[in-house]
Amino acid sequence: MKDKERKLKPWQGWLLFGGSMVIVFCLGLLAASITERRAEIQSIYANKKDKIAPFESRNEMYKGNYPREYETWTQTADTTFRSEFNGSQALDVLAQRPNMVIFWAGYAFSREYTSPRGHMHAIEDMSRTLRTGHPGIDGADDMQPATCWTCKSPDVPRLMQAVGVDEFYKTKWSRFGSEVVNPIGCADCHDPETMNLHISRPALVEAFQRQGRDITKATHQEMRSLVCAQCHVEYFFKGDGKYLTFPWDKGTTMEDIERYYDESEYYDYIHTLSRTPILKAQHPDFEIAQQGIHAQRGVSCADCHMPYISQGGVKFSDHHITSPLAHMDRTCQVCHRESEEVLRQNVYDRQRKANEIRNQLETELAKAHIEAQFAWGKGVTEQEMQPVLKYIRQSQWRWDYAVASHGASFHAPQEITRILGSGLERAMQARIEVARVLARHGYTQEVPMPDISTKEKAQKYIGLDMDKLHKNKKQFIETVIPQWLKEAKEKGRLVAAR
Repeated sequence: MKDKERKLKPWQGWLLFGGSMVIVFCLGLLAASITERRAEIQSIYANKKDKIAPFESRNEMYKGNYPREYETWTQTADTTFRSEFNGSQALDVLAQRPNMVIFWAGYAFSREYTSPRGHMHAIEDMSRTLRTGHPGIDGADDMQPATCWTCKSPDVPRLMQAVGVDEFYKTKWSRFGSEVVNPIGCADCHDPETMNLHISRPALVEAFQRQGRDITKATHQEMRSLVCAQCHVEYFFKGDGKYLTFPWDKGTTMEDIERYYDESEYYDYIHTLSRTPILKAQHPDFEIAQQGIHAQRGVSCADCHMPYISQGGVKFSDHHITSPLAHMDRTCQVCHRESEEVLRQNVYDRQRKANEIRNQLETELAKAHIEAQFAWGKGVTEQEMQPVLKYIRQSQWRWDYAVASHGASFHAPQEITRILGSGLERAMQARIEVARVLARHGYTQEVPMPDISTKEKAQKYIGLDMDKLHKNKKQFIETVIPQWLKEAKEKGRLVAAR
């Protein structure tokens, strides 16, 4: 006997009907929203006010077509954000940690090193730093190549197109003082015609090619990090032509890059105290971030540093590139449900733990350099000092690789703690080795340490004439920079004089 067909009760039928209507209504709202946003986007592109030429480097020229993005980009000039560890203001790091002067003895960073500000300040900070030299002022030399401009301005791709990449790199940096005048902006990351994300610097493309990878196959989400990786990476100036190169041929971990440098016997400078061939890390933000959980889960740089905003029904990326802690409701809390205070303290806890090891490492490494200098004064041989110099080189590379990266102790806290711990171990090994060398020469007492408790004392100890350098800087700012800006305006490189 067949079972009787089950029939819905009246209230069940009405419930099913009502539920279906709600679903249809929601789907209609979604479709309307998509259609509305698509129409808005099409309207934006169809009603462009200005035609933007290829290699247009003047950021103001994009304002008419993209007012929201432009307005938020101008906010990178803001320096009011503060956190427990720095913020968006320029702080004198050498004054905070004088040991760093010792680490960079023989290198321009010992003159001046400030924490970075927003993109709007890139040209100003580059032009005014003591690290570049002040050519034409009181016999000062032109220390740096134009390669130093590479990440500072959308004028760079324009110049590379005009004079050629090789010629750009090997030219002295002051030669382009009246050409590189617009701070980091639109054309650095966007194709001026389509505004698609694109790579405007050759070094990243070349690094991918040497790895056998095709960067043109990157997804849009990957591009939201790769446009940042054009600059926020470790790099060096290769050969006499000072060709900007990413040392990724063996991989992108700290050890991979170190092995690349070691096999080519590369060094950035010879330390004037310890005589160590030193590697100077730049800012391996991208490489370190790839070691962290966020990148491994597909989170891009822009997700946290350029979160989306909705205004008048239009969704766009906030171009006020800054710390995610500045607006956690649009960054951290998009994924995490904890309170702002809890999330903020989680970040600070990671930073504090990393800094605890960092501070120990800086103390030991400074002593290692000074003890090595003392040993040389005792007439030790180069062969005896080789183990010492190897440990110092490895220790300082690890220290610099960790501290030069912006946000490293958040991006990959376990990796940074590991690297700093490894650096501390090598600094202590260097001190043990130099003590053995000195003992063989009959010296078994503690090496006397100079007073380097302030930046000024440390700079005097390594032989810097800071009074002369500051005098040259003042004259340079008052005479040369205004002339650069005048010439730039006459050439039409600036929309308005700054």
